Amino acid sequence: MAEHAEHAAYPVGLRLSGRRVVVFGGGQVAQRRLPSLVAAGADVLLISPSAKPSVEAMADTGEIRWERRRYAPGDLADAWYALISTDDPEANAAASQEAEDRRVWCVRSDDAEAATAWTPATGRSEGVTVAVLTGRDPRRSAAVRDAIVEGLRDGTLAAPHHRARATGVALVGGGPGDPDLITVRGRRLLAEADVVIADRLGPRDLLAELPPHVEVIDAAKIPYGRFMAQEAINNALIEHARAGKSVVRLKGGDPYVFGRGMEELQALAEAGIPCTVVPGISSSISVPSAAGIPVTHRGVAQEFTVVSGHVAPDDERSTVDWSALARLRGTLVVLMGVENSGAIAATLIAHGRGADTPVAVVQEGTTAAQRRVDATLGTLGETVRAEGVRPPAVIVIGEVVAVNPTD
Repeated sequence: MAEHAEHAAYPVGLRLSGRRVVVFGGGQVAQRRLPSLVAAGADVLLISPSAKPSVEAMADTGEIRWERRRYAPGDLADAWYALISTDDPEANAAASQEAEDRRVWCVRSDDAEAATAWTPATGRSEGVTVAVLTGRDPRRSAAVRDAIVEGLRDGTLAAPHHRARATGVALVGGGPGDPDLITVRGRRLLAEADVVIADRLGPRDLLAELPPHVEVIDAAKIPYGRFMAQEAINNALIEHARAGKSVVRLKGGDPYVFGRGMEELQALAEAGIPCTVVPGISSSISVPSAAGIPVTHRGVAQEFTVVSGHVAPDDERSTVDWSALARLRGTLVVLMGVENSGAIAATLIAHGRGADTPVAVVQEGTTAAQRRVDATLGTLGETVRAEGVRPPAVIVIGEVVAVNPTD
């Protein structure tokens, strides 16, 4: 190997399923490499007098076979691949020579130049295996590997499917507004989409990153015709999915937290359209957090309740038991409640919640336009009007509003 060291290594993917792999040494190298060999389906034989507890556990569970002894000539008979990582230089050299004689590809942790194979820095994301070799600089290999895998996971590195690509719909929770707060899976699905139907409360900045061929549809501008708004959105999802497109329904927050996600899922199921639901970070907890408000705090609030305020308390359509909420001592988080904030506050006070209860209203939380307005339950409606608070905003009611980092 040394005389050919100036040549670049030839990369290849070994299919080791059911094939014998022999590992010499049960230390840290084996601890790091064995899981990948097991995941590849290899028939792994470990030869070592001792092993780290995690390696021993793999033998105890039957993932690998372990012979508690040192290397002996003939150990590589019928082997396809060998990993040598003992602390005995003579045994390493002897095993390496046997591998050379038997034409078994061999990795050596103690002497890369004497090996016939090098282990790349590897990572996996959604069926893609990334393997990076940078010669004798393993840290650089790992850094390049990490950058590629992270890009594939968060969608910043576009690698769309060109063969057996699944079509259907993904209901993706985009989080509270900051594009960095969408989940890794959600961002990846966006990068692979043909059509994106987006709510105005979704992370709009992500739409600018989509490739030019992606059709972006504003859900608020879908023609309703004889359909209600939600029915029209459902029909648009079905239409594009049936056309063989990969569709992402991008929502603000989480699809199932006042997002009507289940209605869309039911419509898709009735139409026979496969659907994936990707949870998102709900504004009910993330927006207060971004404004410095913990929805629970030891000794202050042991529970928090999330409620929609889009229907006024005295509206016959309301299903919220406001009198019960007024009796709770914990935190009350109201979403979509700006317009009815005064009526909500008055109802809570009428049913026993103190008028001096601290309240914070956080507008456009987690975005560059975020602002926090503080009030009390008794002054909430007046403060919202005076300060010109507009949706989207989260109203937080309870003693946690007054908690600060020095408490």
